[in-house]
Amino acid sequence: MEKFTLTLKSVPAESLRTALCGVVSSGNLEVLVEHHGVEDACEIEVSTSAHGFRDIWEAVLNDFAREHKAGGLRLSINDAGATPAVVSLRLSQAFEIAGAP
Repeated sequence: MEKFTLTLKSVPAESLRTALCGVVSSGNLEVLVEHHGVEDACEIEVSTSAHGFRDIWEAVLNDFAREHKAGGLRLSINDAGATPAVVSLRLSQAFEIAGAP
């Protein structure tokens, strides 16, 4: 298991509720959205079974932080080998569940 945390600059989130999306299973992942205190940054903790892909994770998560108002949020991602497209999909679904416009 590989685990790392990124802190990315992002526009402050609108009032979102805590949300959980997805399920950890083969080729899938879950995303937990919670609040934390830094308004202009998004903290993302990734636990993944796929070793050696941090650069790809960082690219996908940087894109997400630029496209969404994620400042002031903590995202916890538990991954079981999801592709970058599935990661983007689950992140978008988690934000939708949390009440993002």
